[in-house]
Amino acid sequence: MNTIRIGNLTPGGKNAPLFVIAGPCVIENEAMTLQTAETLAEICRDLDMPLVFKASYDKANRTARASFRGPGLKRGLAVLAKVKRKFSLPILTDVHEIAHCEPVSEVADVLQIPAFLCRQTDLIQAAARTKRCVNVKKGQFLAPWDMRNVIAKITAVGGRNIMLTERGSSFGYNNLVADMRSLPIMREFGWPVVFDATHSVQLPGGGQGGTATGGDRRMALVLARSAVAAGCDGIFLETHPNPDRALSDAANQLPLRNVKALLKTLRDIHALVN
Repeated sequence: MNTIRIGNLTPGGKNAPLFVIAGPCVIENEAMTLQTAETLAEICRDLDMPLVFKASYDKANRTARASFRGPGLKRGLAVLAKVKRKFSLPILTDVHEIAHCEPVSEVADVLQIPAFLCRQTDLIQAAARTKRCVNVKKGQFLAPWDMRNVIAKITAVGGRNIMLTERGSSFGYNNLVADMRSLPIMREFGWPVVFDATHSVQLPGGGQGGTATGGDRRMALVLARSAVAAGCDGIFLETHPNPDRALSDAANQLPLRNVKALLKTLRDIHALVN
């Protein structure tokens, strides 16, 4: 397994602890973002689990035009920089545009390529050229072995800090299924593999009459346990103090109050598997 760096963390590898990527889907406001980061930092410190804080400054792939997208690049990065400074947490955020990669890399330790964009060569390589870690979400339309080509695009421009994330595959209309076989398949490529527990339970375009993504957050717990048992290196989950009132992915985000119990279970499963 190749060693990667995320801030002062070196996640992945045979004896490494399960690492956590967690936070709200989108930055709704500074206060909620800081509250969530503080709570997650306390939880992961208590459980001795490495944490990378995740939040998006712009959700460019929303279902409907009127959906909330976030505060935008400048204001969003200012909030993420405050989280990083105040809680000493590494930061992960999505990039949708080539021009955003460089300014995002000044704050974020991980640049995440959204699943819908995982074949966008120029975007992937722009992210890799920043020398930050690049986390690529496997597209819902790709087989796990197809991610070899994504890795090759990153390494071709000198990228040596790579993670791959499973987030479900399209299964007919408005549905996803998570194939646990993809985790060991992608892990064979030599880079840490993450399982996205909350996006894997989405029903894309399947909520609120087709104007928002639906989902079933209850199943995130089942899939997360399965993925850790199958041998993933990290777990990705979105969480919110009040998910039903979240401005993005309300049906899938986990209540912040339930995260500690879930992570404790996942930590123990990971230790048993190892």
